[in-house]
Amino acid sequence: MKEFAGKVAVVTGAASGIGRAFSRRLAALDMKVVMADVEAGALKAAAEDLEAAGHAVLAVPTDISQADSVASLAEQTLEHFGPAHVLCNNAGVFAAGLSWEAPQSDYDWVFGVNVWGVIHGLRSFVPQMLAHGEEGHIVNTASMAAVTTAPFTAPYYMSKAAVFSLSETLDAELRAKQAAIGVSVLCPELVDTAIARGDRNRPEHLKRKAGEGESPERDLVESAIGAATPTGVDPVVLADRAIEAMREGRFYVLAPEDNPWRTACNARLEDIRLARNPAHAVPDP
Repeated sequence: MKEFAGKVAVVTGAASGIGRAFSRRLAALDMKVVMADVEAGALKAAAEDLEAAGHAVLAVPTDISQADSVASLAEQTLEHFGPAHVLCNNAGVFAAGLSWEAPQSDYDWVFGVNVWGVIHGLRSFVPQMLAHGEEGHIVNTASMAAVTTAPFTAPYYMSKAAVFSLSETLDAELRAKQAAIGVSVLCPELVDTAIARGDRNRPEHLKRKAGEGESPERDLVESAIGAATPTGVDPVVLADRAIEAMREGRFYVLAPEDNPWRTACNARLEDIRLARNPAHAVPDP
């Protein structure tokens, strides 16, 4: 995608982190930006910042785990700005624990946001994008977790692997239809976001019951994530990577070659290529 000015972008998880960075960067390219997030107060504040800078913005509180909510987002986008050209399926949450002890509510919550959120985004916006026939691009935020392995993180790693696979399928399908819509899968390494505090937006019916799924391993990983994310990459770096990929029509948006996450990814790919038992290489910061 080469031309951005005057066109419409939709960003989920737009109130913070990579989603907020996406919104800022796309607005700076003179796009009309639809910002969606489940956290209404933070979304309002983020949108007001862009409006104060003179950008065209629409804030739509959205629960991407719910198909009707995302369908409403698409309808409001069409009514307010017209059909979307750029779709950033970006919102995500995290849960850790032993795969056999993590409660179903962890799997339901993480898959509801990380996987079904992307599916609902595609089902609601791809027909709209195909109908107008203009140049467009879809960015699905996966993670370097999608191309590496780690213990005690099954819900999250599984969900991101699903987004990665779905994105590859989507790319093949749009190419088969000769659509003017590019696809990129964004795979961030450790990023300075609020993902460790995702429980603040966890629906009441999916909250963990007292003592449910508790383990030293879960405590270790979730504490480590909370401590490490403030040292992560600035979300703006990820937004810029993705926009560069849009311009180049590039599908894979991975951590840099010299990054420990990329090294771990390459080790895993070599295990698969040689059909040898996995070494479970973990990024070494």
